[in-house]
Amino acid sequence: MPLHKTPRFLRALYPGLTWHKRTDKKEVFLTFDDGPIPELTPFVLDTLNKYDVKATFFCVGDNLRKHGDIAQRAVEEGHILANHTYNHLNGWKTNNLHYASNIEECATYLKPFSSNKMLFRPPYGMIKRSQIKEICQNYEIVMWDVLTWDFSSKMTPEICLKNSLKATSDGSIILFHDNVKAEKNLNYTLPRYIDELLSQGFLFNTL
Repeated sequence: MPLHKTPRFLRALYPGLTWHKRTDKKEVFLTFDDGPIPELTPFVLDTLNKYDVKATFFCVGDNLRKHGDIAQRAVEEGHILANHTYNHLNGWKTNNLHYASNIEECATYLKPFSSNKMLFRPPYGMIKRSQIKEICQNYEIVMWDVLTWDFSSKMTPEICLKNSLKATSDGSIILFHDNVKAEKNLNYTLPRYIDELLSQGFLFNTL
């Protein structure tokens, strides 16, 4: 069974990255990777709006280029958009110069929608230490401490929900995906996840 809670040793290996938020409040931070896309992002926005909670979207630049109307809706509804490279690059397989230029290409399309927060999440969570050193000069690199595994075809919606709730604690950064691979699990899990945490007294905030 895949781990839904990011192991402490992994967080310790990369202490300069943001895995979790220290807080004295009962609050969590919903994040979504890979959109915006018309197939799923509107469902996410409708669900967030229903429960009146806010989230942070790590956007692929090419999707921003194609679906700026959805990005605009997200911003108008109080959500934060952030950088996830232009082409969803794997940092381990990409030379540093190309990786950096791809991030900046995404930033070009993100600029009309972004706040003054410079947030970046590496696709797949895969990034070289040399890339971290360079990117940290301009961005806060945000990872996660709860991975829902909503994108996995081997994950049932019921287990996705159960294990994600179990892994969540004060200050958790939770990773969902607004991409087509996640649709089945996301459609089931997201509203139930939010509903349960609200019933426990949690607040949902942007990063």
